Amino acid sequence: MNEKNQEAVRDAKQLGIPKMLLLGLQHMFAMFGATILVPILVSGYFQAACNEPLTKGLVVSVTLFCAGCGTLIFHVCSKMKVPAFLGSSFAFLGGFYTIANLQTGIYQNMSVNDKAAYACGGVVVAGFLYLVVALIFKLVGVNRVMKFLPPVVTGPIIICIGLSLASSAISNASTNWLLAIVALAVIIVFNIWGKGMFKIIPILMGVVISYVFALILNAFGVTNPDGSAIINFASVTSSGWVGLPKFQICKFDVTAILVMAPIAIATMMEHVGDMSAISATVDENFIVEPGLHRTLLGDGLATMFAGVIGGPANTSYGENTGVLELSKVYDPVVIRIAAIFAIVLSFIPKFSAIISTMPAAIIGGVSFMLYGMISAIGVRNIVENKVDLTKSRNLIIAGVIFVCGLGFSNGLTFTVGGTSITLTALAIAAIAGVILNAVLPGNDYEFGVNPDGDRSRGIFIKNNDNK
Repeated sequence: MNEKNQEAVRDAKQLGIPKMLLLGLQHMFAMFGATILVPILVSGYFQAACNEPLTKGLVVSVTLFCAGCGTLIFHVCSKMKVPAFLGSSFAFLGGFYTIANLQTGIYQNMSVNDKAAYACGGVVVAGFLYLVVALIFKLVGVNRVMKFLPPVVTGPIIICIGLSLASSAISNASTNWLLAIVALAVIIVFNIWGKGMFKIIPILMGVVISYVFALILNAFGVTNPDGSAIINFASVTSSGWVGLPKFQICKFDVTAILVMAPIAIATMMEHVGDMSAISATVDENFIVEPGLHRTLLGDGLATMFAGVIGGPANTSYGENTGVLELSKVYDPVVIRIAAIFAIVLSFIPKFSAIISTMPAAIIGGVSFMLYGMISAIGVRNIVENKVDLTKSRNLIIAGVIFVCGLGFSNGLTFTVGGTSITLTALAIAAIAGVILNAVLPGNDYEFGVNPDGDRSRGIFIKNNDNK
C-alpha cells in the first residue's frame, strides 16, 4: 500500500459527526465564493443591458439551492462514489452576456427577468446534451473513448485548469495583500504543522482566522489600499433571517438555445478533465467505476435542474478537489454534508449575506493554494504515467494545449446563423489536444496496459491475470 493510501481517510464516520460537519463546512466555504460570483456577474450583465433590477432567477439564494441539490443529484447518479461538488459554471458567462445584450426579435424591449428565463432555457438544453453524450459513452465503451484522452492530453488540460484560475487568485488577493497573505499563511501552517483535526481543515481555519483578522482591522477603521471598507455589512442589515429563494421557471427560444447549448461541448471536455483530477487526487478509478457516462449524466441532470428553476449551469469544482488533496479525507459523505449546508443557507438570506461579506482578498489567499494544487495534480498525472516528452508528437500536443488554455484569455468567439458563440480557453485547449492526438502519428498509448501509471488520473483496470 502506498503512502497516499496510508494517509487517506475514506470513511469519515471514524472521525465522528462533529468533525464530519466541520469538514463539510470547509467544502462549503471552498465553493462559496466562486459559486455566488456567477449570479452576481450575470445579474450585472442583465441590469446593465436592461437598466432595471433583476428580482428573480439568477440570484445568490437560487444559485446555492441549485448547487446543493445539483451535487446530491450528481452523487445519486454516480452511485454515491465520486467526491465532487457541483457549483456555478463560469463557462456559460459569455452566453448570459450575449443574451443580456440581444435587442432583436422577441428580445427587443424584453424585461430583464424574461431574458434571464430564456437564457436558463438554453442552459436546460445544454444539460440535455450531457445526457446524449453520456449515452454515447455507455454504448461505445470507456476503453475506446479514452484512446482519445491519453495522459499527454489530460495532464496538460488539468494543469491549465489550475493555471487558468491563477489570474483570478491574484486579482482577488491584490485588493488587500495583507489579508491574502494571512489566509495563505494560516492554511500552510495548519497543513504542515497542524495536529489532529486541525490538520485536515486548513482551508476552514484559513477562512475563519483571516476573517476574524479582517473584522479586527475593520473595527479599528483600517481600509483596503483603495480606500474602501474591508467589510461592508450593508447587505446583512437589509436581509431577513428566513426566506424562500426567488425561483423563476425557464422559457425556451431557438435563439437562446443556439447561444447556450453549444457551450456544453466545452464544459463536457472540462468535465473529463475534472473527473480525471478528482480520480487522481483520491486514487480511485472513477473513469471506469462508476464511469464517465454516469458522471456526465449526473452533471447534465444537475444542470437541467438548475436551468429549470432559474439557476446557472452546474459543473464540478476544482476548489473542492484542492480541499480533498489538502485534507486527505476522500469520503463523498463529507461533500454531501456541504451540499446540505448550501441548501439550508439558500433559505437563510441573512446568513448568506454575512458569508458574502467575506473580503475578496481572503478568497484570493485561499485560491493561491487551491488552484496551485489542481495544476500540481496535472503535473503528477504526466510524471506518473511516464509521458515521453522527448517525442515530438507529445511536445506538440502538450505545447498547443498550454498555449490555447492560457493564451485565449477571452475565449474564441464566432458567429453561427447570426448568433455569437464563445468557446472558453479550456474548451479550445481540450479540443485541440484531442484532435492532435487523433491525427498525429505515433500514438502508443494503450488504455489499461499500465495500471500503475493510469492510476494517477483514476484510470485503473485490475487485470485478473496479474493479481
